[in-house]
Amino acid sequence: MHKLSSEKIGTGGNLNLEFIIKTLDTDLLSYKKSVSNAFEASQSHIFRWWNELSKPEKTHLLHQIASIDFVFIRNLFQKKSPWRAQPVASVTRQHLTPPNVIPVPTNIQERSFALEARHIGEESLRNGEIAVLTVAGGDGTRLGSDRPKGMLSVTPISGKSIFQFHAEKIYAIQRNFGVTIPWYIMTSETNHTATRDFFHSHNFFGLDPKRVCFFIQRMLPVIDAQGNLLMNSKSNIIMSPNGHGGAITALKENNILGNLREYGIKNIFYHQVDNVLVKMVDPVFIGYHLKNHAEISLKSVKKLRPEEMVGVIGYINGKLHIVEYSELSREDMYAQNGDGTLKYNAANIAIHLMNTSFLEQICQSGDMLPYHAAQKKVPYLNADGKMITPGENNAMKFECFIFDILKQVKNGLVVEVLREDEFSPLKNMEGDNSPVTVKRDINNLFGRWLRNAGVSVPVDEQGNVKGFIEIGAGYAIDEEELQSKIDTRLLFDGHLNLQSP
Repeated sequence: MHKLSSEKIGTGGNLNLEFIIKTLDTDLLSYKKSVSNAFEASQSHIFRWWNELSKPEKTHLLHQIASIDFVFIRNLFQKKSPWRAQPVASVTRQHLTPPNVIPVPTNIQERSFALEARHIGEESLRNGEIAVLTVAGGDGTRLGSDRPKGMLSVTPISGKSIFQFHAEKIYAIQRNFGVTIPWYIMTSETNHTATRDFFHSHNFFGLDPKRVCFFIQRMLPVIDAQGNLLMNSKSNIIMSPNGHGGAITALKENNILGNLREYGIKNIFYHQVDNVLVKMVDPVFIGYHLKNHAEISLKSVKKLRPEEMVGVIGYINGKLHIVEYSELSREDMYAQNGDGTLKYNAANIAIHLMNTSFLEQICQSGDMLPYHAAQKKVPYLNADGKMITPGENNAMKFECFIFDILKQVKNGLVVEVLREDEFSPLKNMEGDNSPVTVKRDINNLFGRWLRNAGVSVPVDEQGNVKGFIEIGAGYAIDEEELQSKIDTRLLFDGHLNLQSP
């Protein structure tokens, strides 16, 4: 790591602490302590181009520096760095066992349980006890877009954005249950303004603007193998969102848990923005959660194949865990039950229901989620001021994961759902989980609804709908509502767009 410089170094080199402080304008003197913290942490290189910066650029850099807890970052580097020589402790898997799962109903008894759960969940919705938390801190860079991922078009006919697709589901549920559902959207510094402006420009898609809250998750600096902060311009430190687990910290820091208490919210429905098929505030899921007095409940789907890159839900020493695919041993990955099915088959799809009292207890105890380090290839500005695009991992990002909360759960629940009905994330430009596949999956979902309602919908050899179907949530929020409205004599001619008036 960089040493404190004892003297001024010319343009293109580091500058010492005294020189930087002497050059601070009167309105920038408040950053004096932050500058000192950076030098004390041996991060003086971030001032390498100080003399070349304009006043706004200096202000931006100082603002970034003030947001960084240098001691915290140093400790993370020393404990988590995958480049350091000391051995990294691994979590033992010898006591990993499959979870107890409420299955997709296939018989009369299971359907009866699901119906009972639905009634319980609907009552909770009518009483206004549920809020929605959408994690939307990412941009669509991997999809070739510089916009927030939630702004990308996904529906097969009208091209609605993910945000609109989700918003219309919330609006329809509010209408059906005569209640207002608070919607909390976690953004990042890089996409907060664009996300907020997008909602304003679309009049919040009919929702009450006062009950749609945007809040920013914490950002952490990206560092190199020596623990030095990386920069992508002479005035900008590369920052990265602190992971989906940052939602828990952000709920506390933004006093959202206090607001939820005032609203009478008892449970938070959590999901990630890129899953276009999420069944928003699913009453059956809510009912199971409430009936079992769970602190947190998770939805899961069966794995497509042993090597699928998804986290696996299981018990370790009797407590619920999610084991990342990269941490699952080969033996466990291919382990089978007596009937030949995968032993560890419950894939995590990041749809949770979390009890607000439980979250408050965690925040009050101060026992927050741990951070994990991930090696990445990150373009950066080298000492000569040139942008370098690395060919191998050169950087480390720190993230916390929402599922680490399970370690503090005494009573958790896992509910299995059908992948084709509830899980289709948008993550890649091509191949699996791409714009093509999510539109296909939306199309196929609506096709199944119609077929189950008695309408003939042709499919190709792969089982995909021939044609295009879109059913707005305002017209029907689910298959049951569609069946109460659709004329079974309808002839599908390859194009059907059912929207509310």
